Amino acid sequence: MSIEWPWGDVDPDSRYGWDGRFALPVEPDGREWSLFRTEQDPRGLKPDDTCLVGIPETLVHVVDVGRNDPPMDTGRLPRPHTLLIVLPVDRPGSEVGGEDEGDTIELDSAAPIVMERVSPADRVS
Repeated sequence: MSIEWPWGDVDPDSRYGWDGRFALPVEPDGREWSLFRTEQDPRGLKPDDTCLVGIPETLVHVVDVGRNDPPMDTGRLPRPHTLLIVLPVDRPGSEVGGEDEGDTIELDSAAPIVMERVSPADRVS
């Protein structure tokens, strides 16, 4: 499924032709996943429907940190300097998962993302 991405702008100086759309997985428990979710079940959405998109509160492992100097050309603005590759702690295999299975958080993203660092002692079972 793809949605019109409400955050960020097309980068006119990019070598990529980003069309303003963002892909989200349809199967909530499938191998592909995203931090971003639709409030409605994506399997019930049709072309031209409207939906709310956001990130539900999620406890994640940071599996990698990417730093880009100059910032990475993704086709949209702002160009990211720092990326966190993350996996949810409750996702099977997340403790051994690699960045191929993770999702990316762009620290300088236009998306309204709020993060809080927690220690293992702070985690609630």
